[in-house]
Amino acid sequence: MPSPRTLLIGASALALAGGTALGLAGVSSTSAAPAAPAQGVQLQAADGQVAVAAVPKVTRAQVIARAKLWHPHTSSRVPYSQSRTRGGYRTDCSGYASMTLRLPKPGPNTVGLASSTYSKRIKMSSLKKGDLIIDAIGSNTTRHVVIFEKWTSSKHTAYWAYEQRGGYGTDHRTRTYGLASGSQYKAYRPKNIV
Repeated sequence: MPSPRTLLIGASALALAGGTALGLAGVSSTSAAPAAPAQGVQLQAADGQVAVAAVPKVTRAQVIARAKLWHPHTSSRVPYSQSRTRGGYRTDCSGYASMTLRLPKPGPNTVGLASSTYSKRIKMSSLKKGDLIIDAIGSNTTRHVVIFEKWTSSKHTAYWAYEQRGGYGTDHRTRTYGLASGSQYKAYRPKNIV
């Protein structure tokens, strides 16, 4: 297993930027696959300091394999929480998606995942395994993100997705988020996915 990725900035800048609060303590992998080259993600703190965190590349198969690590449909599935963590990642929907993508811990929130820092908008019809479907509008109790796995049929009327949902925890089920006209859910391709 690769050693934790280190930040590409000095410790003094980390202290000024509030590195732990931003989730910049480093990135480690629980995947047995070899590490891919890292890309830098710039994060700016309120005081203007810019930190660059190493974000490793991840394959589509690795995203789904990592999604299964939180045991959907078993008694040991991870309970949903916006304040608790597992392996350094928040156990809410965006923390779960961040874990599958190997993003800096504790993971950006849903709005952060939808930002150009981590992803780019795509058409729903272009979704591939490991892409995200995100509703980034509203509050922390209404926004949501799911991890696309595959279409249920060639008609593209529903898809299989992994998610961390309130009142349940880790889940793997069919969804239709984003398929209705005018839906707030949009498709996004993570920038570090290969």
